[in-house]
Amino acid sequence: MSPARGGGIIENSFSKGGFQMSRGYHPYRSMRAVVVAMALVAAFAAPFAAPVAAESLELETVEFFSPAVDRTMKYNIVLPHDYDGSSARYPVLYLLHGLTQNYTAWGLSNGTPFYAGLYDDLIVVMPDAGNSWYVNWTAEEGGQQNNWEDHIITDVVNHVDWNFRTIARREGRAITGLSMGGYGAITLGLRHPEMFISIGSTSGALEHARQIARRMRGESPPRQAPERTAAEQAERAARLRRPNPLIGIDGFSSQAERSPDGQEFPTAEDADAYDPFMLIAKLDNDALPHIYLDCGTEDRLIAGARELASILLERDVPFDYMQMQGAHNAAYWIQSIGRITAVQYEVMQRALGQRPAGRRRARSN
Repeated sequence: MSPARGGGIIENSFSKGGFQMSRGYHPYRSMRAVVVAMALVAAFAAPFAAPVAAESLELETVEFFSPAVDRTMKYNIVLPHDYDGSSARYPVLYLLHGLTQNYTAWGLSNGTPFYAGLYDDLIVVMPDAGNSWYVNWTAEEGGQQNNWEDHIITDVVNHVDWNFRTIARREGRAITGLSMGGYGAITLGLRHPEMFISIGSTSGALEHARQIARRMRGESPPRQAPERTAAEQAERAARLRRPNPLIGIDGFSSQAERSPDGQEFPTAEDADAYDPFMLIAKLDNDALPHIYLDCGTEDRLIAGARELASILLERDVPFDYMQMQGAHNAAYWIQSIGRITAVQYEVMQRALGQRPAGRRRARSN
């Protein structure tokens, strides 16, 4: 198996029995569209290289009460540049953050997520779920609710649909995320396939629930906590209690506050219910949303992405897979989020029977 390299990007063409590197497999796109998408990668990354003078987009931070977690929460939302002057309804892309991150974590340039300016007709929502793994946990001893799956699927989506002009049906929604958020997007999308037309993951921890279930069943050794001196433990505890002023959520701004104290999975069977490999096995092909998987070749999480892709291939399910040289870091995500956004945007447009509008105006330095 030899990689075909072009601009550092490795795409996979799949055949029964394994992966074959070639120029790419894109069931939802023509080769012309593939070329366009690759050309956009540089545009997506540009705001990180240098400040840009971009047309202003509306970036709003929305505060609302979430019954699922019994607390006031926030999300960032980016609206199309002509939102206020239009009566149109728009598709929505939900972006889920990674572990230790928050709703402000996505790359910003001049107050605007770097990819959002490429589209005239897309709403981008960036919710917050702490270090929850997007799972409904058991309540903490103090009674604090931690139903983070319900927070996203019910409270956030409903709040967005009620307060903004969205296309509030499956064809008008996509969800994706990175690392913990990649696991969350794929898992929530498979647990609620009626909600999203496209689900995606970049550098996703797709084996998270399965690994926990195996440890619970004694099939894998217990996870070992790193050894720390007393001074190291004290410094770590102080760091975890330190509020992040960017978050600005009362009682939910330090890593200690953002980490649930309940149980994520009380039993191995509970973990199975959040295992994307098991969830896919329970769904008919026609019920599956479009799936996009993306991971760096040096990322230890790539095994999960490849395994899931192999399952989809064996099931003869159309999907998109991309891997590029890179590791589990921002340098990789800068490019991968641009690619996945372009594909999911097109999937929504096709499902809605619309022609993708593509870019509006090029940015200038």
